[in-house]
Amino acid sequence: MNKDNADISPVDQATKIAQLARYGSGSYLASDVIVLLDIVNKEAIADVPVSQKEALIQNGQRHYSDMLTLESAPTAMHEQLYAQALTQGTQRTATDIANLAYSLHDIFYQSITNKNPLVLISLVRAGLPVGVLLQRALADTNSAYNLPSVHYGISIIRDRGLDPVALKMLLEAYPNSPIVFVDGWTGKGAIYQELASSLASFNHPTDMNFANFFHQGLSVVPLLTLADPAGVAWLAASTDDWLIPSGLLNSTVSGLISRSLYTEPQYGLHRSIFYDNLVEVDQSLAFIDHIDMARQQLTVLPVALATFGQPRYQTAALIDELAIKYDISNRNRIKPTIAEATRAILRRDPECVLLATADHPDTLLLRHLCAQRDINIEVLGVKILPYQAITLIKQRNTTADN
Repeated sequence: MNKDNADISPVDQATKIAQLARYGSGSYLASDVIVLLDIVNKEAIADVPVSQKEALIQNGQRHYSDMLTLESAPTAMHEQLYAQALTQGTQRTATDIANLAYSLHDIFYQSITNKNPLVLISLVRAGLPVGVLLQRALADTNSAYNLPSVHYGISIIRDRGLDPVALKMLLEAYPNSPIVFVDGWTGKGAIYQELASSLASFNHPTDMNFANFFHQGLSVVPLLTLADPAGVAWLAASTDDWLIPSGLLNSTVSGLISRSLYTEPQYGLHRSIFYDNLVEVDQSLAFIDHIDMARQQLTVLPVALATFGQPRYQTAALIDELAIKYDISNRNRIKPTIAEATRAILRRDPECVLLATADHPDTLLLRHLCAQRDINIEVLGVKILPYQAITLIKQRNTTADN
């Protein structure tokens, strides 16, 4: 690390770490994660209906991170389909987490210490469940991949980047630690691009924080995901588009934390709300405990996964083809992967859903939601692989396609 980092007083560093602990963990345990968000009262946030929000986004009047549609409790059918997905995906999720943890151990065990642990930064919200599972796995002293690590969640917003205030706080608290960013999955690779853009100012060997981020080499953005269909992650358990159980719920599997709202850096951290009204239906800790127990009971030995120095963007041509076919000028209206396609139906105003297979078990909830809302489904077969599902957001009659 840079000498400027090495010279920071241990007392000062301990104080900065202690200051971070005053932030909450949502409905997770404090040992699982600290979420660096400014949690505000939900009564102070305007509840913007989906149709109104969509119009404001598409005509360029408002950015999506300036508005929030408050969540309701999942329906009984939604909960049932999540439970089915959890049953179906438990072993795969547990195995993937074990392999990711083993890979991190293989990469970092010689370079980190209890004093300078690996810093996991989950991208709020989809990264939170994966990051918590990884933190628990790395903390498991009975495993082959026990590793000193700490876990934080911070906001990243498309077009606006990582929360710079939260990032600065972590760099000051852990000046000599490598950082790995954690997300649930990749869709088109937009969040990867946002992450790379946010880190660009550090991407020079003379920068005092260069080694915190670019410990794998110049320009290697250390993004880890459970699934990487877009082919942009540095480390991923697979490139498959599969039914990740945590992708089927929103706040109730993400620590009851809302999607983040943008705050100008001079005013502090990005904001969020805590859905205290959904405590009774919260699945966050139950999901973590269930997968973590399955991981501990695995009998197959973990394996080291491949890492990549550069993004491959293996679906970029497909996204371009879809944009031409459906006359979409803004790629933000294309929501690929089962998880994103499902979330788009729950949070946005969809035009139609594209499926690779008409009756794939992984798209059961998606098809159920389409039937409920009378959303048209097109089955395109291998044309959209590796994606199993893609939601196209409805074009509003506006002057700008934003």
